[in-house]
Amino acid sequence: MTVQYTNRVGKTYYLRQGKTKKQKPRYFFSTKTNGKGEAVEHIPDGYEIYERPENAQVFLRKKLPQLITDREKQLVEKSLTRLHGSKLYIVDCQHQSITIYESNIDVDHFKNLYDDFLKGVPLLPGMHLDDDAIHSLFMPADQNYTAMLRFRLVDKEERIFKAERFCFRGSIDDWIFLDGPDTLENLIKRNVKLLGTESLSRRI
Repeated sequence: MTVQYTNRVGKTYYLRQGKTKKQKPRYFFSTKTNGKGEAVEHIPDGYEIYERPENAQVFLRKKLPQLITDREKQLVEKSLTRLHGSKLYIVDCQHQSITIYESNIDVDHFKNLYDDFLKGVPLLPGMHLDDDAIHSLFMPADQNYTAMLRFRLVDKEERIFKAERFCFRGSIDDWIFLDGPDTLENLIKRNVKLLGTESLSRRI
């Protein structure tokens, strides 16, 4: 059976194999079951499927060293559930960094659309509106996410991190120091709450 993967917006991709000019294997994903190249039934050794947080594009890449633990990623994800803003977030781990991506969608805006659309329409007993329902019903499938905040591991023995934010000023456009070094727990406590606020963009 062909390797397939469905991304966060519900689009299914199928793994195909072609050849480079030097006749070496070249792997790519296609949305067509009978697209160019040959179908691939198993992920090649040393490779993994990766979905880009920014735009949900899917590709096959060589496995990268992972210095971030599952627990550390879960700590960041849990902290995002406590935010009171109306943005959606994705957590992505790359090598020694945990990066938080923020959506370009305002959930409250789509809740208002929901209310207008269903105004006067009785809901079934037990039905309620949550962010997942809003996302499925109204949010555009091509929504993008932007890297906003990351925690970079600087001491793998003591598990010490630094917090960095992305600076969008034309003269910089890069990650800049925000806080630390400190434990991940302390950095999360001080900085995750700044997401979705002007406080994060003002701090340099």
